[in-house]
Amino acid sequence: MDSLAYAKAHNDEWVRLEKLAKQRRLSGIESDELIQLYQRVAGELAVIRTKAPDPDVVLRMSVALSRARSRITAEPISPWVAVVRFFTVILPFSFYRIRRWIWAVTAASMAVGAVVLALYSFSPNLIDTLGSYSTQQAYAKQAFEAYYTENAHSDFSMMVWSNNAWIALQCVAGGFTGVYPIVVLAHNMVGLGQTGAIMARFGDLGIFFQLITPHGLLELTAIFAAGAAGLRIFWALVHPEAFPRVASLGREGRHTVMVALGLVFVLFISGLIEGFITPSALPWWAKIAIGTVALAGFWAWVMILGKRAARLDGSETDDSSVGWHIEYAQ
Repeated sequence: MDSLAYAKAHNDEWVRLEKLAKQRRLSGIESDELIQLYQRVAGELAVIRTKAPDPDVVLRMSVALSRARSRITAEPISPWVAVVRFFTVILPFSFYRIRRWIWAVTAASMAVGAVVLALYSFSPNLIDTLGSYSTQQAYAKQAFEAYYTENAHSDFSMMVWSNNAWIALQCVAGGFTGVYPIVVLAHNMVGLGQTGAIMARFGDLGIFFQLITPHGLLELTAIFAAGAAGLRIFWALVHPEAFPRVASLGREGRHTVMVALGLVFVLFISGLIEGFITPSALPWWAKIAIGTVALAGFWAWVMILGKRAARLDGSETDDSSVGWHIEYAQ
């Protein structure tokens, strides 16, 4: 059974259930209709989960059923429960579903940075285009390291957070073009590679990695995730599957909004590391260890909680096992 075709065939029922569950007041006829639709969609959810599981379809149905059940039983949803569900279900799931895109963007971006670093390092004529010898020397010996210490920690953290958030926003917002995220990522990786080449020219490549690595592990991953999310928007237009292009774009757009919100928090953490850990007096191995733990924590959050959100238990015949799904952007 094709889950997308099944979803398309029953879409009117699900839309009606969602509408009734959100409606502030229901007449007697509408209340009866809500109960009937709830029972029918619960059965359809069991069919989907058993015969053709699709995380997106199941998530949508589960949310609609959860909201309808709360309306039928008049069961209030605690704001704290909603917050917990947001951070433990929706956000990690949104990253988990594009994890392979993130890995692909990461590999391609790092390859660009490495090639640029090598090209400029082994080509004196090329590296001379970046500035005079004395200017590059002053940058490598003074300016690069001073960048991390010339401002107050809190001010520096907020500065890098806002700058990185702007880069991520460009990747996401320009995703529909299919080109703009690539341009933004390439521009940043070329600049990073050129900086590394200048540092290597004056024997300071080790300092370059010592200063970049603690915060860069998580920061660059967040930027790559933004690029991946943007490119998924484009892919939804090029390959809409069984949905009309507008519906496919809307479906992907809801997930992309969640990724963008998640990146605000991820980049905030990387900003704190860059503002307080990178310029600190800690030994370099400790700084890099902190950055590594932050990156590992991010991927553990995505892979464990995201996989949990995507996992389907076909033995269940109602929506009780997925009651932890947060009410999602509709």
